[in-house]
Amino acid sequence: MQTSQEMLSTFILLWAVIDPIGTVPVFISSTQGRDDAERRKIALVAATASAGILLFFLIAGEILLRAMGVPLVAFQIAGGLVLFLFALTMIFGESKPEGEMKMARSVQDTAIFPLATPSIASPGAMMAIVLLTENAKHSIAQQAVTGLLMLSVIAVVYLLMRAAAGISKVIGDGGASIVSRVMGLVLASIAASNVLAGLKEYFQ
Repeated sequence: MQTSQEMLSTFILLWAVIDPIGTVPVFISSTQGRDDAERRKIALVAATASAGILLFFLIAGEILLRAMGVPLVAFQIAGGLVLFLFALTMIFGESKPEGEMKMARSVQDTAIFPLATPSIASPGAMMAIVLLTENAKHSIAQQAVTGLLMLSVIAVVYLLMRAAAGISKVIGDGGASIVSRVMGLVLASIAASNVLAGLKEYFQ
């Protein structure tokens, strides 16, 4: 079993890559014009779908990558690039027609993209869960603990999404826009760091 220090370290890493706080501006932006019932449903579907995605990578991610001959470092680089592109959309936003088209999408579509993925179950989170449950280094019990810690972080994400309406009222649309762009810069920095670390490890 993992020690308390290892569990804390794993929880902090999962918190960083899933980024519950960073999901709030994405949720606010994605659910503009929706009523409370739709927002609750979107939050539940997004949390459930992201948990399913990350559990899949926990159980079969390493096996799938090895079966396709994809090294983990290549997955890290690709995940960083996708995360960087998503960060750019947060920084620069989108035009009004695109925003209106986005609002016209169904509840399920909005919950899956951009909330479940790539916001919650981001490429970085997928990569992290694969690395944290590497079969050669971690026992089944340790992988189960990691899975529970991951689900606890997603539970926090769900609670923050449910409270997003109140947060939105406090910070307003302008505040949400500022937070979204600042988080986009942070995500871009994390993505660039992942790509550089992956390239360094690959060429070494």
